[in-house]
Amino acid sequence: MSRYMTKQGYEAIVAELDELWTVERPRIVDEVYEAAQLGDRSENAAYIFGKQKLRQIDGRMRYLRRKLEGVRVVDPADQIQRDDVHFGAVVTVVDDDDQEHTWRLVDREESDPKAGRISIQSPVGKALVGKTVADYVEIVLPKGRVGYEITAIRYGAGTP
Repeated sequence: MSRYMTKQGYEAIVAELDELWTVERPRIVDEVYEAAQLGDRSENAAYIFGKQKLRQIDGRMRYLRRKLEGVRVVDPADQIQRDDVHFGAVVTVVDDDDQEHTWRLVDREESDPKAGRISIQSPVGKALVGKTVADYVEIVLPKGRVGYEITAIRYGAGTP
């Protein structure tokens, strides 16, 4: 089963991978090489730290590559308007206290509620999927029950 990711999220991961591979890793390799030239490696803190840092970078790169495996990139600018909520939708809701919220549904890796991006895998995201304007959803969260009425759904580029 493939996962969805926005173009922005995909590009951020690719940029981080590129930075690690072309800038960070070569810099640390040079530091480890210089530290190794100093002699005894068993008590050489710079050498030991450098090797640890390389392992961390390599582990991060493996993690990022795995995140990209099986991903289907969805560019919100290319999505057509639909009547129901799916990945990439920008959904405006009004809660039971008449507070309006607008979120774009994204993958958990891209989620940033303060920036208006919530995970489609979150309880709120799951509850909104498949719903249409005027639908009411009630969700049980750790803070208690919360209800939202969907007031608008749009697809395409733009914030959030």
